[in-house]
Amino acid sequence: MTMSDEPEHHPHAHGHDAPETQDAGSQALAEALRSSFAIVKVVMVLLVLAFFSSGFFTVGPSEKAVILRFGRLMGQGQEALLGSGWHWSFPYPIDEVVKIPITEIQQVKSTTGWYFTTPEQELSGEELTAGPSLNPAVDGYALSADTNIVHVQVTLYYRIEDPLRAIFSFTSDTNFGYSLAGVSNAVQNVLDNALLYSAAHFYVDDILTRDKAGFQDAVRSHVDDLIEAENLGVTIDNCEVISVPPRQLQSVFAQVTTARENRNKALLDAHKYESQVLSEAGARAAAITNQAEIARNRYVTVLSADAKKFSDLLPQYQSNPDLFVQVQLAQTMAQTLTNVEKWVEPTSDNGKSTEVRLMLNREWPEQKTTAQSP
Repeated sequence: MTMSDEPEHHPHAHGHDAPETQDAGSQALAEALRSSFAIVKVVMVLLVLAFFSSGFFTVGPSEKAVILRFGRLMGQGQEALLGSGWHWSFPYPIDEVVKIPITEIQQVKSTTGWYFTTPEQELSGEELTAGPSLNPAVDGYALSADTNIVHVQVTLYYRIEDPLRAIFSFTSDTNFGYSLAGVSNAVQNVLDNALLYSAAHFYVDDILTRDKAGFQDAVRSHVDDLIEAENLGVTIDNCEVISVPPRQLQSVFAQVTTARENRNKALLDAHKYESQVLSEAGARAAAITNQAEIARNRYVTVLSADAKKFSDLLPQYQSNPDLFVQVQLAQTMAQTLTNVEKWVEPTSDNGKSTEVRLMLNREWPEQKTTAQSP
């Protein structure tokens, strides 16, 4: 092939097609970019809306909430507490919402004086077999005032009374933030302290049987004192105490309990007999007293009547003693000798009275029966 046979190149033969192709590509790219930017803008707006809408939160009727902006409390004092309902804050990490249950009952349990057991065994009620002796490495216990060992478990129920105090006075070491774990740990320490302190001021028999209610009241009272002294911001609802003797000595304590129950039964029977005897003696004494009172009233009545009678006769005697004596003697003789068959009239001899004998109780003649009659 010669040079003359090669096709000739004309630089300006396609000069109009290249710019047109380039402009179309640029235009398509620009439209794509514009569409992409529009989509990005819509996505960004949606993300912004989602970001700000995620700041809405609700506070329950039994809760209070506070907002922390970069770790600082929003508001002052009680004004910082948010009540129940809908609220809004900047989403995390700008703002942090901490909710505080104010009416929900919280619970802590002190096992510092209880023997070792697993949560599964507590739920099932099964206990490990007691070893030959107490193992201080795993078994908790308390010492009584008479230096005896006793196992005591206390469950404390409380409520948050001061939400700000509960949140900002105690911090959680697990999440490096604000939570209620700190105040729970503080209440737990207070409960352990109150348990060991109260046990050291009670005898073992009082803790186990004789004064269980008094021991429980002492634990709660000491918990209240420590909470007030430490200003923990909580209030106690209830305190439940369970106390048992060491498992290795249960048989010995059972024998002591049986002996105490027998003693109490004997005392109860003695008191019943005492009450019965006193009741009977009181009834007899009351009867004797009533009879004496009746006799006294009767004697007083009779004596009062006699006194009145003699008082009425006294003026007559004083006016004419001889006549009064004769009249009274005649009346008396008439009453006395009514049924006398014969009597002798008294006569005087030289001014001296003669002896008069009257047959007042003579025997009546026997009546003749039919067989004796002639």
